[in-house]
Amino acid sequence: MESVSSYFGSMVFNDTAMRRRLPHDTYDQLQRTIKEKRHLDIGLANIVAHAMKEWAIENGATHFTHWFQPMTGITAEKHESFISPVSGGKVIMEFSGKELIRGEADGSSFPSGGLRATFEARGYTAWDATSYAFIKDGTLCIPTAFCSFGGHALDKKTPLLRSMQALSKQALRVVKLFGNEDVHYVDSSVGAEQEYFLIDKSVFEKRKDLIYTGRTLFGAKPPKGQELGDHYFGTIKPRVFAFMKELDEELWKLGITVKTEHNEVAPGQHELAPIYSSCNIATDHNQITMELMQKIAKKHDMVCLLHEKPFAGVNGSGKHNNWSIATDTGVNLLNPGETPAENAQFLLFLCAIIKAVDEYQDLLRISIASAGNDHRLGASEAPPAIISIFTGTDLEEILKCLELDIPYGGKEKELMKIGVHTLPRFQRDTTDRNRTSPFAFTGNKFEFRMPGSSASIADPNITINTAVASALKEFADILENAADFENEMHKLIRRTISEHKRIIFNGNGYDDAWTKEAEARGLCNYKTTPDALVHLLDEKNIRLFSDFGVYSAEELNAQYEIRMENYCKVIRIEALTLLNMVNKDILPAVSTFLQQLCDSYQAQKATALPVEPLYESSLIKDLTNKRNQLFERKNQLQALLNTDQTYYDITQRAFFCKDRILVLMNEIRVLLDEMEEVTRTDVWPYPTYGAILFSVK
Repeated sequence: MESVSSYFGSMVFNDTAMRRRLPHDTYDQLQRTIKEKRHLDIGLANIVAHAMKEWAIENGATHFTHWFQPMTGITAEKHESFISPVSGGKVIMEFSGKELIRGEADGSSFPSGGLRATFEARGYTAWDATSYAFIKDGTLCIPTAFCSFGGHALDKKTPLLRSMQALSKQALRVVKLFGNEDVHYVDSSVGAEQEYFLIDKSVFEKRKDLIYTGRTLFGAKPPKGQELGDHYFGTIKPRVFAFMKELDEELWKLGITVKTEHNEVAPGQHELAPIYSSCNIATDHNQITMELMQKIAKKHDMVCLLHEKPFAGVNGSGKHNNWSIATDTGVNLLNPGETPAENAQFLLFLCAIIKAVDEYQDLLRISIASAGNDHRLGASEAPPAIISIFTGTDLEEILKCLELDIPYGGKEKELMKIGVHTLPRFQRDTTDRNRTSPFAFTGNKFEFRMPGSSASIADPNITINTAVASALKEFADILENAADFENEMHKLIRRTISEHKRIIFNGNGYDDAWTKEAEARGLCNYKTTPDALVHLLDEKNIRLFSDFGVYSAEELNAQYEIRMENYCKVIRIEALTLLNMVNKDILPAVSTFLQQLCDSYQAQKATALPVEPLYESSLIKDLTNKRNQLFERKNQLQALLNTDQTYYDITQRAFFCKDRILVLMNEIRVLLDEMEEVTRTDVWPYPTYGAILFSVK
């Protein structure tokens, strides 16, 4: 049996492949170009392109593509073959440096939010040399940024790279204040845990709502769901194990360090987690992972569902974004450490994060907002819509003592002046994990639990990176000019804790009391995507992104238009799907069942039995009433969909979708679930929740 180490990264033009195939001087020059963020010289690009092409062909590739991440949230590719015609009707395999570093994609059908007119189709892709090229399905995939003819970002990679650069610049200023002159770059690192459902392909193909929308638009609760917790960490079923095994192998070939996999809480739900990598690489890897999950599941006659809430009444699927920051010398800046200096540095970065999350809690909520995620937040292990930070009781007590300038736990004789008196040794994992916390400190990282399972992790990491960069800049501006560094730092930490402690909450995020307390603290509670998104263009948010060069005002306006429009389109597709299912299948099926009941009722009345057939008579009355209500509601929904298109203002349309269309869809869902529970199984036209959730044997 072939060992994992023998094929790990075999489909990646990684550092090992480059060392082997590039001239020594070329390799060194490329590494300097990447590390110093310089433009790639065309002469250097030609040498790299030739080596990359030869490697790709040896590994079975015949085509190449600039692999990019437009604002659709998924990836895009335009394949080009390596062939170039020569005399005699022959071809040779060519790939130039120009083709490597820049491509042109027709951008006319990608979301742009008004950054260009529809007829202005030109878009450019540019090689991201910090992310390794890889081979997928016989095609050399070159990770690239995607921008418009005018230079505006039309993708998620470009602003992510900008945010990482902004964070590094400001973090570097702070790190050097502690004498770390050997540090040249500070990187944000991410490990994205991915939750998903696996269901049998045969039941998926019988549910139009799953096919068109990714979630079930109705479905009565089965007798058994996740109540017993018997699926969580349970024995993995053979079909699922075979899927996981193949998925691991394919991801390992692509250098993706997936490590953990297990059954999740809901029936049919599972989770996969990789080892940490640089934020940009982690984002690329997560996109590849989602694509391969769906592709490989089909090979095993299953379908992988990545919707945030495919089934009501059971856990939804999230993507836990474990975020940290580290120097290029390998020091995790969120590791509490054991010495006073390390503790001081840790606490300063911790306070910067607390300040950033408090000041830009609205942006964090916006970064994970989507129509699908709205159904998930607030229950079943998904955090609420209110942003808060979980620190654990020990760290919270330390912060409280620092704010008040008093001894920690009564154990210290002297006051806790950072860098002068030794802080207590801070043990990792001194408290339980809080599953209801949106942003939890878990030892040497923060776990942002709010992102939805189908979303790109670029958006939340862009926000975290930029917000923390802003806080660090403010700290560096103060401390670089301090006459007494230690004293000024001490005052800065105390002041930051005092001003932003409202964001720290270690309790139960599901408790109604927390909602009231959060409101009293002045925290945001944006329960839906439109409620959150309207704050994207608040002056402070535009200023944050523009000041750090992450988004221009024009790009941020485009983001707003694209995301609001996407929300409206998703709701409209769901409503049209629901109407299709009701009109073509459910109403006819219920009418058929009613006719059967009426026939049975009449047959029994024709006999000499003196007893009234109560089952038939009561059910006929109840089901007829529900059918009539359903008919009225579905006509109302059609009328709302006709009205929806008259709203030219995207904000008004989004709130119309939320307040009118979704509300009516939920009313219809209640009726459908009640009708499903009393309609005979062989007459009901769609597989039930029980049949779907337990479909993989």
